[in-house]
Amino acid sequence: MDINQDKGTKSPVLNLANMLTLFRIVLAPVFLVVYFMTDLKATVSILLLWIILFISEITDYFDGLAARKLKLNSDFGKLFDPFADTLVQTTCFLCFLIDGLWGKGIFPIILFLLVIYREFSILFLRNLMLRKGVTLGARMLGKIKTLLYIAAVGASLFAVSVDRLGVLENLLPYFKCGSLIIFIISVIFSVSSFIDYLNIYFKTGNENK
Repeated sequence: MDINQDKGTKSPVLNLANMLTLFRIVLAPVFLVVYFMTDLKATVSILLLWIILFISEITDYFDGLAARKLKLNSDFGKLFDPFADTLVQTTCFLCFLIDGLWGKGIFPIILFLLVIYREFSILFLRNLMLRKGVTLGARMLGKIKTLLYIAAVGASLFAVSVDRLGVLENLLPYFKCGSLIIFIISVIFSVSSFIDYLNIYFKTGNENK
């Protein structure tokens, strides 16, 4: 059997959709490096960060579009895509958290840890499901969580932009507060979606008895 072939599917692993997803994974460490490059001018740094974030989200849209239109859906892709989303978003959150250790950040560490614990738990759960022959794809709560993660990243990067560029400084505390509120809501949906996935796992286990 071809090593690039998903078991039980006809779509090769190295297809257009999954290559776009892989590119998104590569962008995650690039964002982190650019975020902490002190040699860059603030305007250049902020511009690059927004470009990286935009490319990351637009490739997320196009890999899904390619999977649907070109019929490139695969079990591998169903797991690879949410992993890429999580890697990009948690990398962004990590940047904001580390920035906080320097006294001007946005997110408290406890919220970040909740996100990390949830994401590792989901990976473990998906592996358990695969052993049962079931691919655990994205569900509605998970999709809402992802949208809220994106909103939290965007709002936080906007606050960072205001801070680094020295504009609208009197409004900066409000921008940070708004970002934090969005992030808290995203964490609530994140934990809720994990409970939903956990429920699906136990239901699957009962059905297989």
